Formats: sequence, structure tokens, C-alpha cells
Amino acid sequence: MPAPPYLKHSHDMPGGQTIRLTGRSSRLSLLQIGIVARRIRAAFPEINIEVKARSSRGDELQQVPLHTVEGSDFFTRDIFDALANGEADIAVHSLKDMSSEHFFGGNRFAVPDREHTHDVAIFTATAVSKLRAGQPIIIGTCSPRREEMATVFLKKALPQWTNTVSIETKPIRGNVETRLQKLDTGEYDATILAAAGLNRLLRSEKDAPLVARLLDNKKLVLLPLVECVPAPCQGAIVAEAHPSNEKAIAVLDRINNPELYEHCVQEKRTAAQYGRGCLQRFGVTTLAYEQDTVTYAAGRDEQDREFSHWDITPVPDASGTFFSATDHMGHFFEYRYSQPVASPDAPVIYVSNYKAVQDDQLILALQKRKVWAAGTKTWYELARQGIWVDGCADALGLEALQKVWTMPLIGIDRADVEVITHEQAAANWQKKGWQTLVTYQTISRPRKEITDQIVAADTVFWTGFQQYQLYKDVLKEKVQHACPSGETAALLRSAGVDPFVFPTIKAFQQWRKTSFPLPSAG
Repeated sequence: MPAPPYLKHSHDMPGGQTIRLTGRSSRLSLLQIGIVARRIRAAFPEINIEVKARSSRGDELQQVPLHTVEGSDFFTRDIFDALANGEADIAVHSLKDMSSEHFFGGNRFAVPDREHTHDVAIFTATAVSKLRAGQPIIIGTCSPRREEMATVFLKKALPQWTNTVSIETKPIRGNVETRLQKLDTGEYDATILAAAGLNRLLRSEKDAPLVARLLDNKKLVLLPLVECVPAPCQGAIVAEAHPSNEKAIAVLDRINNPELYEHCVQEKRTAAQYGRGCLQRFGVTTLAYEQDTVTYAAGRDEQDREFSHWDITPVPDASGTFFSATDHMGHFFEYRYSQPVASPDAPVIYVSNYKAVQDDQLILALQKRKVWAAGTKTWYELARQGIWVDGCADALGLEALQKVWTMPLIGIDRADVEVITHEQAAANWQKKGWQTLVTYQTISRPRKEITDQIVAADTVFWTGFQQYQLYKDVLKEKVQHACPSGETAALLRSAGVDPFVFPTIKAFQQWRKTSFPLPSAG
């Protein structure tokens, strides 16, 4: 990835010079300044670094509702002024707090670090009791985006212990620790925070004890990136300098991560297509899949139109006859369940498909363990069975989820994980070193109407490798294959097939809806 134009000409930094850093004075902001300072010292060991943190207008005006100022430089304007006035050389911000207008303006920027981008919902024990009793819970949030997406999602994703999950929202202000303390005082039953800030605080020797104590006895739900899309550039630290400050620009050159920088540029540009200002009810993020990334945006734009945007390349040739397995789900196999089903041994369970959890005793066992799901479809089905699900792989595969489990907020070791799956898939999981619990078998059931459509297809989208195995002998010689990322793509490649890989089935369906000229099969 090429460096931004203003970072192409590196400057040497003479030893003994001083770089003055500034930013907000909150615990989290000071940690972010510290990250930037360490990157600078690694690049320029002899440089002197001075830090002068300050409160911003946003920190001082606690009575101002955040939804009226989010994304409008409310927390960063005073810091910008410090650079312009020559009070500091480099300012450090959370990039999601910076407007696109400023980011694409005249100053110079580097993105040296980015944390996990998820939001996390944090529930008190009282909230869990209320959910069990069918009573409404109050979630503290000032974000229209979170209110639009997260509350809708949670009504389906929290355990369905009663007929309905009732959620009310109430504005909340304050830094991370203040918001967590407001849960303990009973003012709120839950709140939604960026996982990035919590992870940085939990990595801090000084701040971790307080944050860990405030999280103690709380139930967490790591919100999925696809259903609850984060704010543009969430988790990214940006370092900023005035264009006249050559010394500072030389530093930005050396600490910038070109890949992270480009991701953030694309997220900001994508966000600008759907709305500007403080009332954004959509999110934009970068999803990693296979060896690639995709910019994904979803929500409601400034005209209140619902949208979903996947920036995917390459894609199959949208001509000829098309077959999608998504039109025939449930028609490929019959399912035979083990009797009796063994009890899981591990403290953490990964459910690869909701069809694997049908036994009453297994459901009871999962209600007492930490449970993660392959995707939101499986998540919703588990929730209907009264199972609390901590998070999911966003249908990107278990390998993607392993990176999520390493964050301090989660801290799951793969040795503590057991995969619930079917008999035909278990051997493949075991080869990769996973514990498995087999609960059912899949019995092939070829159907003439499906066979006839696959025989005629120029492009086939598979949702599982077993589908390909069932019908591979009737395919055209030069058929195009497509599939979602994860295990299906890996197994197709192992069989000598080079498929077009979409991040998820949802991404494929969006591409199909907007790009494919033919009507759906079936």
C-alpha cells in the first residue's frame, strides 16, 4: 500500500530534538498518547518527548447530549487549535471522534495503531434478573447508530426466557470508567462501549485493576460487526500535525501504518456517501476475510433509507445461468441425531450450526457455559432456547474468531474451546487441533429439481462443502464456483476448486440482489 503523498519524503530527525504531544486528559486518551510516544521512541531513540494533555470542550460540557455532536470534532476542536497555535507538535486523537471534513483537510495525519473494532454490551446482574422476569431493561447510550442497530439486534439475541425482550434507552455521558460506575449505582441496567477502549485500559498496569473490578459480575455480549456496524474508524488512533511543522511530519512518516491508514481513509470516504454530521445511524468498518479485506457499511442514511454496502472485488461473471444453494436450504440433507448426546467437557462452546443443538440435556448444559456461535442465524436460534451467547464469528469462520478471543476483554484460550458439530465435519476440526462434540449426522438426499438446475448452471454458489461433494459429478466443465469465506472456501480449495469468495452469505446476497440480472433460481 503506497504511503499518502505527504509521507513519501522522509526526513531525518536529529538526536536530542523535542517533540511535544497533546491530547485529551482522560485515562484512555493518555494511554493512546502513550502508544504514540512509544512508536516515536522506537523510530527515534534519542528524541525527547513532552506530553501536555488538556481537557476539551466536549469533556467540560457534560450536559450536552452526545448524539447532537458525535462526529463533529466536539472532543477534538480544542486540540486542533493547540497545533495551529504552535503549542504542540503532534496531537493524538481517537479517529472516530474526528470529522471527515477535518481528516481530509489541510493537516497531516498518521494512523499508527488500531484495536478491535467491535462494540460490547455490558449487563449487570440486575439486568439478567429483569430479563428472566420479562421486565424492561434500560441501556445507556447516546449514539443513534447504537440505538438503531444494537437494541434491535439484542431483542433477538438475548436469551428468550419470556415472550419478549423489552429494551429502553437512556442518554449516558462520561468516560469509560464513569459509565461502568453508573451501572453499579443502578442508574442503568446496561451500557454499550467500544471494545477498543476497554482493551487498552485492561492492558494498562495502572488502569486495569479499576476496569477489571468494574467489569466483575457483569455479563458481556460482543456485538457482531455485520449486524451492529461500528462507527467509521472505531478503534483507530490518529496522530496529527500542522503542514508547516516539518519535524512533526517526519515523525508521522515513520510511525504511520500504511494499511491501517488506507482502511481508515476508505471508511471515512464511504461514510461521506451516506451522511455527514452528528446524527449518523449507520456504521462503517473494515472486515478481514481470507487474505483480503472489505469495506462494509450498513444502517440508515441521512434520508432515512436503509442500506447495506459491500465493497467486494473480484466477483463472478454475472452472465449465464446461476444457481444458489441459499434458495434450497434444508433440501440437501436429512439429519440424524445422536442418542444420547454426550455432555460438553470444555468451559467454552463454539456452536458451528444451530442444527447441532436440539437435545434438551445439551441445551441445559449450554445454559451453564460460555457459548459462541458461528453466525447470527445460529445465535438467534440458541437465544430462543434460553442460551446466553457471548458473541459470534460473524460467519467469517472460527479462525477469524480466534483473533477476537485474544483481546484482554475476552481472554479465551483455544484449549478451553469445544466445537459442537456434525459427524462428517468433526474429523476436519480435529485435524486442526480442536476438541469436538458430535451431535448429529448429515444424510445426503439428492433431489431431481436441484440436480437439473445445477446441471444447467454456469455459476454455482455453495454454502457448504458437502453440497459440492453431493453434486460435483453433474457440474459443467467450466462452471464458476462461489462461496462464503471460512471452512467452505478452504475445503473447496483442498478439492482443487478455486472459488470466488464472498466475506459472508449476507455479502453474497447483497451482490446478487444488485448485480445479477437474472431472477432467483427455484
